[in-house]
Amino acid sequence: MSDLLTSELDKQAPPAARAGVFASGRPVLLVAALALLAGGVLYARRSPVETQDAPKPIAVPAAAGTGAVASATVGVADARGGAPALSRALSPAARLRERFEHSDDLYGYAQELGPAVRAGQPAETWMYSRVLDYCSGYAASPADYGRDTQAIAGMNLRTSAAMVAARNRVGQRCARFTPDDDLSYATILANRVRAAKAGSLPAEAALLGMDEPLNDDEDYVRDLVDRVRNSLDPEAFFAISPKMGIASSGRRNFYGPVAGTQFSELAWQLAACRLGLDCSPDSVLMTTYCANGGICSQDPSQDFSGFVFDAAVPRQGTEVMNDLVDGLVGGARTTK
Repeated sequence: MSDLLTSELDKQAPPAARAGVFASGRPVLLVAALALLAGGVLYARRSPVETQDAPKPIAVPAAAGTGAVASATVGVADARGGAPALSRALSPAARLRERFEHSDDLYGYAQELGPAVRAGQPAETWMYSRVLDYCSGYAASPADYGRDTQAIAGMNLRTSAAMVAARNRVGQRCARFTPDDDLSYATILANRVRAAKAGSLPAEAALLGMDEPLNDDEDYVRDLVDRVRNSLDPEAFFAISPKMGIASSGRRNFYGPVAGTQFSELAWQLAACRLGLDCSPDSVLMTTYCANGGICSQDPSQDFSGFVFDAAVPRQGTEVMNDLVDGLVGGARTTK
């Protein structure tokens, strides 16, 4: 991916101060995995990382073929039981997600997105940043990634097999990326800033979730939370979820009623599943939690909803969690 996009937007993108992505650097991976596996928790907080003073230029792959993203039909999972609804024709944004979820070659998928990313198209630039996010841990050092996977297999812990399978899935899908492609936090952040400024609501929400909002003004942040909820966009719901968790503790009046606890973050994620985010057993969501944090289901057929209600929500809290999700997805709908 030698074709670089160098624009004024690159210079304007803010420096990275916190990690809001599921990047898995080798120095911390095994320690984090051991801690999570030993504790048996469902959720792992992001940690601050050191970055350069300014993000590097946004790397965009050269075009391959026509760059068209194929259409598809899929079922939509229900957050309560995970059973797919009837298949339906996908919107352009959903087709982009579908390719991201199911492509065996994410390098090739990134190449397909290249022309649209270079043209500043918001949806494609946002999805491109998701590819970088998903593959960043592997691309930083494929050899180290493989050695860490072998080390995790040798631990013979309860979730070792599931974590190894998830990491192998990431390695296979990201196999053509190398350290030279610069899938760094700064590059991810710069792409998300560019996508948000071009009009991508999920990218704008992700920046807030990364503690890098386009605007620090409280009125802006409150409006953004309202826009995300009213949009019923599954990508935006999931992207903003970190800010709706314990990060907003004590500020429920600011962020809304479904905010301030670890369960509220899960409620936004479950709502994203109900709205159409792929939360199936081999989805990007489940794979990322398991591969990068050791947060793995013991049942390979279990989707995210089933996993949450099985491992994180006490039996007495099931009705409360469902009420939270119902309240989120029942928000005002925007005009499409």
